[in-house]
Amino acid sequence: MTQHLQNQTKLRGPVLVLGGTGKTGRRIVGRLRDQGVETRIGSRSGLPAFDWDNPSGWDAVLAGVSAVYISYTPDLAVPAAKLAIRQLVERAKAQGVKHLVLLSGRGEPDAQACERIVQESGLDWTIVRASWFNQNFSEGDFLPLVLSGEITLPAGHVPEPFVDAEDIADVAVAALTEAGHNGEVYEVTGPRLMTFDDVASELSRATGRKISFVRVPSDVFLQGFRRAGAPEEMIWLLDYLFSTILDGRNAQICDGVERALGRPPKDFSDFANEVAASGLWSAAA
Repeated sequence: MTQHLQNQTKLRGPVLVLGGTGKTGRRIVGRLRDQGVETRIGSRSGLPAFDWDNPSGWDAVLAGVSAVYISYTPDLAVPAAKLAIRQLVERAKAQGVKHLVLLSGRGEPDAQACERIVQESGLDWTIVRASWFNQNFSEGDFLPLVLSGEITLPAGHVPEPFVDAEDIADVAVAALTEAGHNGEVYEVTGPRLMTFDDVASELSRATGRKISFVRVPSDVFLQGFRRAGAPEEMIWLLDYLFSTILDGRNAQICDGVERALGRPPKDFSDFANEVAASGLWSAAA
């Protein structure tokens, strides 16, 4: 731990949480509001609405806020991301925002290019780099696979330090509300490396039923999404994540959670036990 100043708050004014209804965003919103922090949700359904494809509405959402949590949808790797982040940073600076917290991607060169835009903004900044979430198996596209008993993905046996969205939210809230996090790049991971076979074993243990990992060819996997009517942008992103990012480049444990919070990150087994106890994975496939 290098900087953890829990009781030295620096916040002045509302916090805007972009992607405030997503995996990390809604957790951040809940934590901020529990602390009594005035919080604005940036989403298409918010008031005022925020839409990454409609910059004309951004000023109304940014007006009066002191800090912004930036979660870009669908991913900072897509070609449109750099322009959108640059425009957002310019608007935020013009509106008097003081601090930006960017959710970035581990091992993604395009995400790191977006980081540099934030770092060179002249504003206070904190970067939170993450990759594969535990919650992909409970809230995302992998949930139906877990329910079916077969996690069919175009992944090999490369280990990944899956990180919990609760930890990401805790790090982001600390950066948004406490002193001592300016200029920090927190690369957040779980406490151990796991292959998808390991994940399937953990899920089997937690649920008490057999869940297997089945590797499928990438073209077969992507064609399934095309048949389901998924947009080409999503298909491109899935191909990028599995063929490029999941190649071993992120097969290292990092200390971002511990440096930011002064505690170890949550283990996948604890996540699996909690979700299993909720009954979510007991639902019929």
